[in-house]
Amino acid sequence: MIALFILIIHSIETLAYSVRLSGARVKLLASALSLFNLMVMISRLANMMQQPFTGSLIDNAPKENALEFVENQYRILIGSATLGTVLGLLLLPTFIAIFSRAIIHLSEERGSIPALVKKGFTWEYIKRAKKHIHLPRLSYLKDMSWRDIPVKLFCINILITAIYTIGVLAAIYAALLVPERATTAVMASGLVNGIATILLIIFIDPKLSILADDVINQKGSYFSLKSASIMMVTSRLLGTLLAQALFIPGAKYIAWLTQFIV
Repeated sequence: MIALFILIIHSIETLAYSVRLSGARVKLLASALSLFNLMVMISRLANMMQQPFTGSLIDNAPKENALEFVENQYRILIGSATLGTVLGLLLLPTFIAIFSRAIIHLSEERGSIPALVKKGFTWEYIKRAKKHIHLPRLSYLKDMSWRDIPVKLFCINILITAIYTIGVLAAIYAALLVPERATTAVMASGLVNGIATILLIIFIDPKLSILADDVINQKGSYFSLKSASIMMVTSRLLGTLLAQALFIPGAKYIAWLTQFIV
């Protein structure tokens, strides 16, 4: 159940990248950003809700090999983050179409999210949504300009995603490494995720927003924005794989850091 929860969280966060594409597509970027913020808030809240459940794995771990047991369980959870990102990538074309319609309806409802949700969950609109289901195709990538992809931004997003993926898990695992400072280690999870979120806001979000603005103002192409969005999803996928390698070093670093907190 925890693995399924994490899979859904990372699917939502991956699909959030499609909101800007949808906003640029229908020329309603401000409305798109409000929908984007809603999705991000849902994923952040879900991430906080899963912390007690991941922590319970330590409470239920066998005492004779607790470290090995928890590490194996947490690596499965990190793998769920990778699967969730892959699922989000596969659903990207479908949700670009659905979000495009949702942004238009949000504008018609004068920005009322409750009214949009109420309308979206009616049987009529659910039937309409079925028409927008599209599986990814190679033709979706044919107009993309891979040479325009900034390598530095690509690598930064890989690192940020890796940190965010293991933030909570590494902090909880660190509590096993330094049981005398377990509470300090666990509380560090908020700091780690907070830093990752700030880095995301500083380095990633402004770049994509500018590209979307350029599309709206006819200074840039939609394909450039699509290339950047696919790049970010791809780097996010690689970040969840890097998280496997950084998990134990990250936990040891947090455990080491707790000795300097008085």
